[in-house]
Order: sequence, then structure tokens, then C-alpha cells
Amino acid sequence: VLLVRNRKEFSALGSKCPHSGAPLSKGALKGERLRCPWHGACFNIKTGDIEEYPALDCLPCFKVTVEDGKVFVTAKKKVLTLPAVTKHEQHLGLSDTSRRCLLNQETVLLLGGGVAALVCAETLRQEGFTGRIIMATKEKHAPYDKPKLTKEMNLKAEDIYLRKPEFLRAHSIELWTEKEAVSVDFQKQKVRFMDGSSQKYNQLLIATGSHSSSLKVPGADLQNVCVLQTPEDSSKILELATGKNLVIAGASFIGTRLEAKPGFQQPAAARDANETSLQPGAAATRCLPGEYSKQLPLPFQMLQNKGVKFYMKTELCELKGKDGKVTEAVLASGEKLPADVVVVGIGAFPSSAFLKDTSIARDDRGAILVDLHMQTNIPKVFAAGDVVSFPVALLHGERSSIHHQQVAEAHGHVAALNMLKKGKELHTVPFFWTTMLGKSIRYAGCGNGYTDTVVKGSLEQQKFLIFYIRDGFVTAAASLNCDPMVALIAEVLYSGRQISKEEAE
Repeated sequence: VLLVRNRKEFSALGSKCPHSGAPLSKGALKGERLRCPWHGACFNIKTGDIEEYPALDCLPCFKVTVEDGKVFVTAKKKVLTLPAVTKHEQHLGLSDTSRRCLLNQETVLLLGGGVAALVCAETLRQEGFTGRIIMATKEKHAPYDKPKLTKEMNLKAEDIYLRKPEFLRAHSIELWTEKEAVSVDFQKQKVRFMDGSSQKYNQLLIATGSHSSSLKVPGADLQNVCVLQTPEDSSKILELATGKNLVIAGASFIGTRLEAKPGFQQPAAARDANETSLQPGAAATRCLPGEYSKQLPLPFQMLQNKGVKFYMKTELCELKGKDGKVTEAVLASGEKLPADVVVVGIGAFPSSAFLKDTSIARDDRGAILVDLHMQTNIPKVFAAGDVVSFPVALLHGERSSIHHQQVAEAHGHVAALNMLKKGKELHTVPFFWTTMLGKSIRYAGCGNGYTDTVVKGSLEQQKFLIFYIRDGFVTAAASLNCDPMVALIAEVLYSGRQISKEEAE
């Protein structure tokens, strides 16, 4: 139990964040809002309700009384001794009445099976919508925790489900798997699917996510050239790459998370494992300030110390193979790298090609343009998650696509409220995290276009806080081993107060 005092009032609630079990006693408290130190989820200390994602479940709350200067908390012992996940399932905010009523003929169709669609569906039920909700996804699975695909690669899909199929059925949320949309007739309000079927809707959410960019070099179609998008991809890469020569094209978070996996990143003699990461262009030196800009960024240094080789400012120009399987990666410099497996992590594009010949507004990369209500230019059509470009408050309203779980969940929540005509605008501070070699990096805000940085602590000692500055003010912060600083900064940014460079210094 976590006991919180806000001025003269006491509240008692669950002590661990339902998202990943973080100790909320080490979080950031501002007014009646408590922010998790690890991943940025926020909860109301009086009600336990979610006020910011990525947590999907509320916190349990307990009765507090004060007598003779002593504080007493009353709770059922059974609830206190339940495992965290089970405990939080008692407090989802979904009542028995949050189900389908056959008298309500309205249909909300959600395209996509990720967190944006899931949160949209749950929010509709929480808010009392009794019509039909259909979630149609090309995936084989119920919504799952995608960030875990690079963290624990031997997991089965069922181990990382965010909601089990029986939960969805209990709340009358229809899940259509392996159901890929191929076209939308906005005038007739009808979606056609790959299998030839179609479905009419009253309101539509497009949350089809993004897909990995493909290599466009000779040999890209060889066997054992992989992308990482699904649980099946994750298991396949682990099986193929353990003890083998692995080349990763790209040094994004997907690539660096893979490099941190035991079994195929350390060149131990017993495994004869070698790993190489290729990073085209000059992007690799952008994320460190001043005197550090001539070095590899810290995450790369951490991996390099474990035997990962980096080839910066170069490109992969050809893959060669034998008997249909990749054996060698050829760089633009002419250097040849042994490659039993190649993983491609060179970026992602919005999965919106099925909208190509429609009137929906998209940018030049294919991202759907939405406003702060997650509304597209077409009535009764909303969009959310990786597939959208939306106005970002920290960028003075400039549009951006932010591909991360917490943002997608916030999008889905706002879209649902506006389907119900609640007039809700998006108000969130993007919060990102990753874990590498046992070290957790936190990031909050939006650092696009930053021109300066302020560094607190020591990069060499792997304990630091970095402020990203744009137009003289902080727009983002990143940290390693400095919890809960990023959570605190996120709360300040959420409140709308600006942090000047001088204050950061």
C-alpha cells in the first residue's frame, strides 16, 4: 500500500504501477496526480484512475481514516496479497453494464489490433457505449506488448497479450484476426478486406500502425534476411542468430535493443557469435552534445564494449548468398562482412497504402493527417497511433509522427471520447523508454529540431540527465540512472510551464 499526503489529505492506493510493477513511492507527485518513475503512467491519487498511459489498468484505492493523530488504512487482505496483475484487474473501470446492447445498432469499426485500437475500444465501453465494436487486424493475435519483442525474444505471443481474448469477449469487443483492410469507401461507409468480405460502419478508427522499411539492394530477397514486427519474427531471429554472424542494418532502437540480447551479441569463443551494426549517413553522431559529438553515442559505446562492431556513415550495397541463404554483406566501401542472418531496422512507414485512392488527407510519407481530436478530414473517420501525423504542442503545433506505445494509447483514448462527442483535445507529453544491457534510458518530450543541450552528471559514469533545447527552452529530456528526473520534467512540461535553458543549467 502506498500512503500519500497531499496537503492535509491522505490517500491510500496500490504501491506498484500496473504497467510493469514500478515502485510508485519513487514517482513524481504533482497535486492529485502521481506519475510512474519508469514509464510515465499517471494516476489520480484519490480515485486511482488512469490520467496518462501506458498503463491500461487503474490503481486499487483503500479507505483512509485519521484518529488521534494516527492514520489507518482499511483493505481486504485478499486484495493485498494478490499478484499485481490480478489485483489491478479488479479495477479496470469497466462495469457490468459496459457491454453490447442489441437495441443499439451503431457499429464502430477499428482497423488495427495495436494499443491505439485497444484503448479506443476500452474507452468506448468505459464511457457507456453499448453499440457494436469490431477490432479488425491483419495480425494473428490479440493486442500484445510490442516493445517486449526485442527484450525477451523467447516469449510466446500469448505471454505478452495486453488483454486476453476472454477479456475482450466479456466486454463485447469483437476481435477479427488475420483480417486485413484493402480499401475503404468513405461515402458508403464500408471497408473491404483481403478475404473479399466487407463491413459497414457508423464511425471508423484507422489505427493500422507502421511497417518496416525494406532493403532495396541486390540480395535483399535471400533467406534469413529478416525484419522484426511480430512475435513470430522475434522467435525466428533468436533461433537463426544464436551463435551465428548477425548483421543489423540500421542503428535505431530496434537495432540497438537486438544488439543487447544475450546469445548473439557477445563474441564468446564457445558461441563464435559476432555482430555488426551498420548505420548510414551521419545520424549516429546527432544525439550527443558538444565535446561528445565525435564519439559514438553512449548506447553504442555500451554495446561496443560487449563486442558489437559498428560501421558508421556507410551503407549496405549488396547481400550475397549461397543456396538461397545470405552469407555475406557488402558495404559501400567494398568491405565484406560474414552474415548468417541480416536484420533490417532502417525505419518505418505508415501502413496506409490501402487509402491511396481515397480523399483522406495524408502527408508525403503516407501518414494520415489528424487534428487534436484525432479527427481526419472525413466526417466520422478518426485515426490514431503510428499511422498518423498530429499537431505536437511542444513543437508549437507543428505536425509530427511519434511511433511509441504511450502516444498511441493517448490517441486511442481521445479518438473514442470524440466519437462520443465529448470534445476532448489531445494533451500528452510523449514518454519513451528502452532497456539496454540492464540499463534503463528514459526520455520525455519531443526533441525534434533541438539546437542545443545541457548535460547534468556524467556520460562516462553512465549517470546523467540531458536537456534538449529549442529556441531557448527545454522541449525534451533524457536520463540514465537518474530516476525520477524525467518523470518530474514530464510533469512540468505537461503543466504548460516552460523550462528555460538557464533554468536547466
